[in-house]
Amino acid sequence: MKTLRSTLVFLWMAVTVIPAATLLCVFSLIVSADRLWWWIAHPWLSAAVAAVKYVGGVKYRVRGLANLPDPRNRQHIILCPKHQSTWETFFFPSMMPTPLAYVFKRELLLIPFFGWALARLEMVHIDRSARGEAWNKVASLGSTLMDRGKWVIMFPEGTRTARGEQGLYKTGAARLAMATQAHIIPIAVSSGRCWPRRSFRFIPGVIEVSIGEPIIPAAGESSVELMARVEAWIESEMRVIDAEAYSDMIVGKHWSEDPLSLDDPDQHF
Repeated sequence: MKTLRSTLVFLWMAVTVIPAATLLCVFSLIVSADRLWWWIAHPWLSAAVAAVKYVGGVKYRVRGLANLPDPRNRQHIILCPKHQSTWETFFFPSMMPTPLAYVFKRELLLIPFFGWALARLEMVHIDRSARGEAWNKVASLGSTLMDRGKWVIMFPEGTRTARGEQGLYKTGAARLAMATQAHIIPIAVSSGRCWPRRSFRFIPGVIEVSIGEPIIPAAGESSVELMARVEAWIESEMRVIDAEAYSDMIVGKHWSEDPLSLDDPDQHF
């Protein structure tokens, strides 16, 4: 039954993404990216999360919503979630009160329909082989998009980590926050419990999402120190919302001074 339910969800996604992406690409010629977000991208992502919930049996519970700022104040915001699954890449855009701009490797643009739609939504796609150029693009385009009211979302570990594991935290989000006076919103997500990475089968259950208080760059603080604070909150909170998966893990000192470590072929942001 689990296999059947999972198959139905992925079949629905595969079938519906084609007309949705086609509409988005066509309408991108005449309407703004923000309208495309609310008219097409947001409804499709919300429907995908609902399909996973009602057909796949994967429910979710969110705590800390009050820690999200009012999007009307145009404050620079960088979301930094734990990355265990594809689920959160669909969920966060579906529930946030403002359009998001993902930072991701440009190879994703080659995915038929889905990647073509991504290209029309004003996000930050980078060439992982050109590190300096990639960071410059993140800094300049990320700042421009935040000036327009979008929130930038970066997965600090870069790639998806297995449930109970802790990846190396890159300093890219911290450097961008320091350059733009942005607030970092740390987010812990136990999605690996119900949708393991590289898996096409759901495990019915409840995903816990915990949103932390904004972390603000301090005067004289380095990007490494700032990211260490982000890491400490996320990893400590993971041990609260998914304690059984982290019984023998130690928090801390899992960071890299490389802001955009792109060696892993599975990495995306």
